[in-house]
Amino acid sequence: MEKPRVMIIMGSDSDLPQMVAADAVLRELGVETKVHVSSAHRTPEKTHTLVEEGEHNGVEVFIAAAGGAAHLAGVVAATTNLPVIGVPITTQMMGGLDSLLSTVQMPPGIPVATVAIGGAKNAGVLAAQILSVKYPFLKDKLADFRKEMAEGVQKKDRQLQEIGIVRYLDEKKK
Repeated sequence: MEKPRVMIIMGSDSDLPQMVAADAVLRELGVETKVHVSSAHRTPEKTHTLVEEGEHNGVEVFIAAAGGAAHLAGVVAATTNLPVIGVPITTQMMGGLDSLLSTVQMPPGIPVATVAIGGAKNAGVLAAQILSVKYPFLKDKLADFRKEMAEGVQKKDRQLQEIGIVRYLDEKKK
């Protein structure tokens, strides 16, 4: 069976701690990932080559993450007609607002689906949802994923009701 493929590109290895969540959720759902560091500004040729080679090798969705000027998702979107999901990285200077605005403000005809600041996990889920149109097994995996999340919330509420707020918070700190 052909496996769906997503390429994750980030502008710096300092983005990796936030972006690992996208890779993890995609792998959990059975999606193959390729993860690269490439700067829209410092290595533009490499970025273009990664996108072109990714398309040639079966990548179907791109996730691009960058902080600050955050033009990486826009450069990727300008290079491909495939879906691009932008992840604005949390920054110290403006908390990621600069990243968000640079990622979401794309010119007409070159869209980037943008998730929340630091929303790498949602980028992975959104990529899987896009791919589920072609790969029906992902619809089942996404349904199971949501069911597990709901069960987790219910379990937390049961525990909160049983032991109370103070003890619950103490337990959570451990």
